[in-house]
Amino acid sequence: MILKVALDTPLRRVFDYRLPEGAGEAGALRPGVRVRVPFGRRQLIGILVGIAEESALPAGRLRSADAFLDEQPLLEPPLLELLSWAADYYHHPIGEVFAAALPAALRKGAPARSAVDWWSVSEAGRNALASGRFRAPRQRALLAWLEQRGRATAEELAVEFKPAQWKALAARGLVDAVAEKPVVAPIEVRPSEVTLNEAQARCVAAVLGTLGTFAAHLVFGVTGSGKTEVYLRVIAEAVARGGQALVLVPEIALTPQLVERFRRRFGAGIVALHSGLTEAERRDAWRNAHDGQARIVIGTRSAVFTSLPHLALIVVDEEHDASYKQHEGFHYSARDLAVIRARDAGVPVVLGSATPSLETLDNANAGRYVRHDLPERPGAARPPTLSLIDLRSQAAEQGVSGAALEAMTRHLRAGGQVIVFLNRRGYAPSLFCTACGWVAPCAHCDARMTLHLRAGELRCHHCGARAKVPATCATCGQSVHAVGQGTERVEETLARLFPDAPLARLDRDVAAARGTVEAVLGRMASGEARILVGTQMLAKGHHFPDVTLVVILDADQGLFASDFRATERLAQTITQVAGRAGRAARPGEVLIQTQFPQHRLLNRLITEGYLGFAASALEERREASWPPYARLAVLRAEAKDSAQLDRYLRAAVEQARPLAAGVKLLGPASALMARRADHFRAHLLVEAAARGPLQRFLATWLPRVESLRGPPGLRWSIDVDPLEVE
Repeated sequence: MILKVALDTPLRRVFDYRLPEGAGEAGALRPGVRVRVPFGRRQLIGILVGIAEESALPAGRLRSADAFLDEQPLLEPPLLELLSWAADYYHHPIGEVFAAALPAALRKGAPARSAVDWWSVSEAGRNALASGRFRAPRQRALLAWLEQRGRATAEELAVEFKPAQWKALAARGLVDAVAEKPVVAPIEVRPSEVTLNEAQARCVAAVLGTLGTFAAHLVFGVTGSGKTEVYLRVIAEAVARGGQALVLVPEIALTPQLVERFRRRFGAGIVALHSGLTEAERRDAWRNAHDGQARIVIGTRSAVFTSLPHLALIVVDEEHDASYKQHEGFHYSARDLAVIRARDAGVPVVLGSATPSLETLDNANAGRYVRHDLPERPGAARPPTLSLIDLRSQAAEQGVSGAALEAMTRHLRAGGQVIVFLNRRGYAPSLFCTACGWVAPCAHCDARMTLHLRAGELRCHHCGARAKVPATCATCGQSVHAVGQGTERVEETLARLFPDAPLARLDRDVAAARGTVEAVLGRMASGEARILVGTQMLAKGHHFPDVTLVVILDADQGLFASDFRATERLAQTITQVAGRAGRAARPGEVLIQTQFPQHRLLNRLITEGYLGFAASALEERREASWPPYARLAVLRAEAKDSAQLDRYLRAAVEQARPLAAGVKLLGPASALMARRADHFRAHLLVEAAARGPLQRFLATWLPRVESLRGPPGLRWSIDVDPLEVE
């Protein structure tokens, strides 16, 4: 019997091993268990993906696996199928795909089961106690203590004794350890105080009608329309029937709020999974889901791979969000994999958004997804009024127009809160010399350094480089000035103009410290902060009932960008940020500052809403043969020598010529930022009218690309269904 093992290596294949010595028959082995194997001079832990009768390798080259780490599969069959499908679809090494599905502790060999070890005195231990013959008084004390208690966990023992002491007793057979799996507590579903409106009730009934079978539901609800209440109702029924629910969210910042809301409704049985957890916390949460103790898993992108043996429902909140796409290494889309996982498991998936992606809307228009509209906010809440501010005719104070300042004064006096949105962190985007025109550059990128005044630093937001702020121009010695506005500068300006209105700021710089996001959101929720300045982190699901005004300072980012998705992202951001206003009884107002008040996108958003924009954008995509009416893949490559990089990519094009039936290759072309972190970057774009021809071409072409000799330090990757092609 030959074991087929997926190992965490960049090689695009599985590896063959014999059974471990003394393993006996292989009949009880099942794919999904972990295997420790020799690999060169190292020991690696991989996943058994299959068993074969023979190997293509000569018998003399086959090595034996060292040991199986699990008695039962760590990954259930539908999850194994999902991971294998993902490796094929995204053309990524299968071992790295399987590794992405496991927390680091399990990849290193930690036990898969979260069983509790109960220690007790054995019959031999009781005899030893009775005889009184002990050279080690602490071991005798431990035995006596344990005999009196009957049994204890390792955590309880560790309060009084050292692990080495009871392990020494165990080695002599004087104490026994019995593993006992924790009891799965029944989940408590508390009644909701919210009364569903007619649209919500129809949506809940439709989703519940598909429990136990696959169906893809798009919940298209305006911001504040009660999508989360819909999720809670259908999840309650799914877990009441004994199932597990997976809820994906785009941002770590959203996870604590959502977990707290779910715990108020369901009590225990909920775990969170995201990159902000420690390694031990991720291990325990994953174990609880795998064991069935966790009935609801709430997590970010990688949580789509969580082992859920009783999966009954998947929810993807804010399904349009770019955070669901992994941009490094294994370029998967968690949203798309959630749909595939639901299909394979035979369960419904719910995709929710106020601004669905154009791909998702096209699926709904074609009948592949069932669309449910939530057009109204519950209760007395009404959609905010949107209007444009023409910056060409307005005086501005550090990027904030006079009209916006007047509106802020009016809303603050009326007791409202204000959100000011600018998708640019730092103090200013550049440091400029008015004498010679010098702009502080990044030494490692084709980019300007951003001024972070409070930290006294210039920072590159692309490679992470940092430098001290110069007192004078590096070229001519004259004074330098901050040009433009970032959130830090806007915060400083508003603090000066509104000294009696406490401010808060929310961006990546603030969020870097653990606990600060929750603190900022808490200040807004309590009303302590009256003005909140921030970046796109503000656009994602936050509910502040007293916010009555939203000011969007620079709506022009994305209007003329080179990427074909730029206008879609801009429309989504504006709509989502605008949706933070007027979510309770008070009416909301949204002011959008722009240099282009006649632009068709902005006017269509205001007059027809997001659906009006989406209809126009889909028609443009169809005419231009862009997704969702075509399929794309991008081969990205980088190296320290630009000429050698170009020759490598041209060689890749030559390898593609005899294979390119049904596909079109564009490039090579330099990336929009040609040099980043001292590496030159370029790409090839592969275009096809349908998924089949693209997948067949990539399967044949990529092995040839992999065999090409590249320049020193070459790094390359393939991105199927890219969100960016710049």
